[in-house]
Amino acid sequence: MANITHKLKLLVTDKSLRKRIIFVLGAFIAIRLLSAIPIPGVDANQLASFLANNQFFGLLNVFSGGGLSTLSIVMLGVGPYITASIIMQLLTIMVPALKEMNQEGGEAGRKRFAQYTRMLAIPLALVQGFSLLAVLSNQGVIVDATLFTKMVNLIIVTAGSMLMVWIGELITEFGIGNGISLIIFAGIVAGLPAEVSQMIFTYNPADLPTYILFATIGLLVIAGVVMVTEAERPIGVTYARQVRGMSSSSGVTTYIPLRLNMAGVIPIIFALSILLLPQLFSNIFLNSSHAWLASIASTLAKFTQTSLLYGILYFVLVFGFTYLYTSITFDPKQMSDNLQKNGAFVPGIRPGESTNTYISNIVSRITLVGGLFLGVIAVLPLIVRNLSGVTSIALGGTALLIVVSVVIDLIKKIDAQTSMREY
Repeated sequence: MANITHKLKLLVTDKSLRKRIIFVLGAFIAIRLLSAIPIPGVDANQLASFLANNQFFGLLNVFSGGGLSTLSIVMLGVGPYITASIIMQLLTIMVPALKEMNQEGGEAGRKRFAQYTRMLAIPLALVQGFSLLAVLSNQGVIVDATLFTKMVNLIIVTAGSMLMVWIGELITEFGIGNGISLIIFAGIVAGLPAEVSQMIFTYNPADLPTYILFATIGLLVIAGVVMVTEAERPIGVTYARQVRGMSSSSGVTTYIPLRLNMAGVIPIIFALSILLLPQLFSNIFLNSSHAWLASIASTLAKFTQTSLLYGILYFVLVFGFTYLYTSITFDPKQMSDNLQKNGAFVPGIRPGESTNTYISNIVSRITLVGGLFLGVIAVLPLIVRNLSGVTSIALGGTALLIVVSVVIDLIKKIDAQTSMREY
């Protein structure tokens, strides 16, 4: 307790840390102000009615920092940038030059890779912005639907998305923690007061067991996320005895920690991005003058979060993307080669291909557990919603996973900063 008190005191008294915290808070205020500026031609009453009867924009509103609920100039948020990041990571499998640039190109290579990601985010923002604006125009949310207004709105929301990415990178550089993650975190937390107040105003004593059940499930999910996020599988490593001239160093035994959930929340985000496509197509073409398009859109409109097929496909996609993303970000062969180059070996395992096979088997087993956990977390809100009949849950599994993961990462970053000041 004394150590925690000392670090909190250092957090407040240290000038550099105080500046970083103030910068993050200032960025949050700027994001909230930008989220309150609507694009031209929005019918506020129609927008409120549309959002009340449509769960399609829930995830997108999280990524926009709450800006989509008011159709603000930053309504796209960091969604296009996240999609671009995922695509660039997938391209590293097919394009070896990109993988070499990101992993072996040093600081300059990583900066170039990040620049390509930003460049890819611009056309993605244009496509996503055009699709959303088309849906909202068809629903009568945007009153002035002239070609000039559409072009102006498209340019505004695209620029707003890149502005959010810029703010996120500023937070990473001058604040504490990952800026993009903190923007998503702020979007989730910003919506909590409204949802909690709605639950209070619509409180019915008969629903008390349901609220207790939700609170219990929420606490269990938080405990599970913390355990899985912090869980590690250590691989014992021994460094061989080295002799240099007249001096020698004895062998050192240590371990390499492999996280149980290496992919984080990325598989859920990617799976949701794919599952949103049928709903987006349905919203755009449901009132189409072409009968065949309208028929397809009407069929896809039944593919909602209440359908069994949606839940099954959601779980399968999350599980599959967990394996895919882990294989992209972690290379057992590269690790075994690095161990061999540095004169290190896993006790009882021959260096080289045998070590590669050993590490690959371990990664495959822990990814199985991590993938199943992410899949359960993803579909848990759907199961609870269908069993209880309550369509409004303050924190879904995905949002809860993001919030807890960001808080854990932020605590670690703050702890690292305070420890560095102490030394």
